[in-house]
Amino acid sequence: MNTTSRNSEDSGIEARLAARLAGTLTQATQNLPHDVSERLRVARQQALARAREVRLAVPAATTVAGVSAAGALTVSGFWPRWQRAASLLPLVLLLFGLIAIDQWMTREQVLTAAEIDAQLLSDDLPPAAYTDPGFAEYLRGSPPP
Repeated sequence: MNTTSRNSEDSGIEARLAARLAGTLTQATQNLPHDVSERLRVARQQALARAREVRLAVPAATTVAGVSAAGALTVSGFWPRWQRAASLLPLVLLLFGLIAIDQWMTREQVLTAAEIDAQLLSDDLPPAAYTDPGFAEYLRGSPPP
């Protein structure tokens, strides 16, 4: 079954459902008191007026909303540049945050290692350390970069 026949089938189902619902509502309104039916008529007219205002205020070609075959809401059409930029802003902020956290963690590790090295080098050496061949080789070697 291709997409066109599925869409026409869906619209046929929707039309039948709408007709059935309208018929049920029409039958139910016949049993209502006059004041309730008048309030419903006025509310219906106000809703239609608001819908007309919304249709006139929003250009029809900008976005189209629909439901995909999987049941997910889809929005297609033209998005203004500021909306696209605003949708990328959280991703950019997350990226900068992760970079800042990485830099901070690296700095903390270096500072911790430097503190340990400073404590080791400032400690008094036992006399046996001077006779150790590894320590003598360490002292003769070039300092690390």
